[in-house]
Amino acid sequence: MAVTMDVGALQGFLAQAFPQVAEDFVVEAVTADTLSVALRVDDRHLRPGGTVSGPTMFALADVAMYLMVLARIGPQALAVTTSCHIDFMRKPAAGVGMRAECRLLKLGRALAVGDVLLYSEGEAAPVARAALTYSIPPG
Repeated sequence: MAVTMDVGALQGFLAQAFPQVAEDFVVEAVTADTLSVALRVDDRHLRPGGTVSGPTMFALADVAMYLMVLARIGPQALAVTTSCHIDFMRKPAAGVGMRAECRLLKLGRALAVGDVLLYSEGEAAPVARAALTYSIPPG
């Protein structure tokens, strides 16, 4: 199955549907099975100690999977997270942005399953891994 929404369409949808956070995220690339999105980290994303907070990393993983699903099924705002598990593996670097690399593992009629690796900008090793399942609204 081909991509139905490209980088520009996904970024525009995010701005229209989620204007409160759209400027935080930049869709970098999308293919039929992968998507990259960057997060512009600032002070509001940090926890005590100066590292990126867990809720911020969850948001990045969730947005990446949401956009990956929409890239395939089109602009369906009511696709929703049904499951998420995150392994926090190392402390994110302070003072830099983050990047999510999403891989779609299965796209069915009702559910989509994917993995997301989260990276600190400029680092080769992931800081977290998330496994997500999305519910796709009926046709």
